[in-house]
Amino acid sequence: MTQKKRGFLMALWDFFCSLKLSIFTLIMLAVTSIIGTVLQQNQTKEQYLHVFSPKTYAILDKMQMFDMYHSTWFIGLLMLFCVNLICCSIKRLPRVWKIVTKPTLVPSQAVLDAFPNTVERTVRGSLSEIRPRMEVFVKDNFAATRSTETDDGVYLYAEKNKYARFGVYVTHMSILIIFTGAIIGNVFGYKAYVNIPEGGSIDKVWLRSGEPVDLGFKVTCEAFSVSYYPDSQRPKEYKSILTVEEDGVVVVDKRPIIVNDPMTHNGITFYQSNFGPAGSEIMTVKAKLRGEDKAQVYTLRRGEKAQLPDGTSITAADFTTSYRNFGPAARLNVRKQGEDEISVIVFKNFPEFDQQRKGTYLFSLEDFTQRYYTGLQATKDPGVWVVWLGCTLMVIGSLIAFFVSHQRMWVVLREKDGKVQVRLVGTAHRNQPAYELYFDKLKEAFNKHLA
Repeated sequence: MTQKKRGFLMALWDFFCSLKLSIFTLIMLAVTSIIGTVLQQNQTKEQYLHVFSPKTYAILDKMQMFDMYHSTWFIGLLMLFCVNLICCSIKRLPRVWKIVTKPTLVPSQAVLDAFPNTVERTVRGSLSEIRPRMEVFVKDNFAATRSTETDDGVYLYAEKNKYARFGVYVTHMSILIIFTGAIIGNVFGYKAYVNIPEGGSIDKVWLRSGEPVDLGFKVTCEAFSVSYYPDSQRPKEYKSILTVEEDGVVVVDKRPIIVNDPMTHNGITFYQSNFGPAGSEIMTVKAKLRGEDKAQVYTLRRGEKAQLPDGTSITAADFTTSYRNFGPAARLNVRKQGEDEISVIVFKNFPEFDQQRKGTYLFSLEDFTQRYYTGLQATKDPGVWVVWLGCTLMVIGSLIAFFVSHQRMWVVLREKDGKVQVRLVGTAHRNQPAYELYFDKLKEAFNKHLA
């Protein structure tokens, strides 16, 4: 390999291991996620044209801004971050692996002096007497020791939670698994939409591009219902009753779905997305002459007109399912021959309401029928379980990385002038303040043990 080629490869390796690249990709992912939250995704072209001009829409659509999370550039950004994370982990792994598998049993004096947690005492006795006492002390208060004899003295080494150093790698792996799941979902999954009228069935859904996707089974909307907040047209809850058939056999029978309670079948999840009227309402209106019991019943759609026996006409002008907290109501336009047209409000829950009006005919709303369509979002995401696995590993890795530390301890025994110099040194690779509190208690025990 030539020097020039090796230099290029090393520069490329340093680029992918760069902390600046990590910061850049994280910022870009954060910015694009914010844009994807503010700019509604996967809407119809007509909905976007209500907000943007045709020229702006064309530019944003070309940039795949309306389906960002499935765009090639977003997936490329995820893959770049994955490569950066892998390279950074590989670069630092050998050093961590050496610390865990080949600990420094005999550190130099400079290394021991660099640790802030230390205590030293000189006691009477021989090395052969003090050594087993300190081995027992460290084992009882910390962990079992490994002994090394040198010309300089005896070194006792103990450690615990050494594999906590790999907690950060578990977290890194979890991020890679989550991103892998996201990429799998983006490449092999889809998000589509469909409207089903009450009593209707579908076996296909449509992507935002208008391309149909065959489900492989039939979905029927058996019924749809909606309730509103009092004195408001704001929906409180809307619910669809769905039935799924495969080859003419019912496999899911009348499964209700509401917002945040979807239905999943064959890896496809159906979410309640929206709803709307499927055709105009059918109103049943009763008309009778004042002072008589006999009444005429008319079934009208919005805008339809009916003729009364005396030539008076009634037109179903408007209808609402909730009028100022009084329930279903209809507005009728009544025109008597030779007179101006008047508007009459009738209520289903208050059939006697029209008696207050001084009219020849009394009207009441007997019943109404409104068919709705249910708007469903169909999502297929084969990478969702991979993402859940990554989330689980992230929790485990974060708990290890932040709450468990690799703690090490050395006891250095040296004979000098018929006495033994005993030095206790400890360190932790994380959460130093907590370890200092622990070492302060250990010093007290150490002094009592050697007193």
